[in-house]
Amino acid sequence: MFEAVKGGRRDEAVQLVAATPSLLRSRDASGASPLLVAIYHRQPEVAAALASLAPADIFEASALGQADRVRELLAADPSLARAYAPDGFTPVALAAFFGHADVASVLIAAGADVNAAAMNAQKVTALHAAVAGGNLDIVRTVLAAGADPNAPQQAGFRPLHEAGLHAKRELAELLLAHGGTPSLTNDAGQSAIDLAREKGHHEFAHWLATAPA
Repeated sequence: MFEAVKGGRRDEAVQLVAATPSLLRSRDASGASPLLVAIYHRQPEVAAALASLAPADIFEASALGQADRVRELLAADPSLARAYAPDGFTPVALAAFFGHADVASVLIAAGADVNAAAMNAQKVTALHAAVAGGNLDIVRTVLAAGADPNAPQQAGFRPLHEAGLHAKRELAELLLAHGGTPSLTNDAGQSAIDLAREKGHHEFAHWLATAPA
């Protein structure tokens, strides 16, 4: 089932579920459902087909951007805003990573903790997810909701490290405006400034080193 999903074999995946409906709620080694695996592996046709077979749970709906479904689930059980998926991610982090600003806002309004780290090796918060997803509107939303701009994820990587690696000025400005600290290092002892220099972004590194908080 999971190989069919990851390989983009929509018809095969649908046929497998038709023969064994319980496969739709099976889990891979990390705890992700077939629908989440389709989303993670950027297989939109497979994801759409699987999503049509049964209502999404809070994690699937958040990753898909199904705001109405998220509202429906939260109305029935508000605690889902702060739940963890079997693979360790929070609904708000999933919404943030996949660029669903409306869903992220619904979850935050319902009490989602934007500083909750994933219960897996990645340890990402909603801010890390938004930064990785490249959606500045969601970065603004989670920062406004109190996200820690200096929170470390796996290997001590902080949001400003992403800005340093790719010379993302607007992202860096947002993080700095909310208390981001460029001198903080990852587990390898590198700051965002160090990473910018390493990647040849010397002008950006100089700006970041001298930018006012």
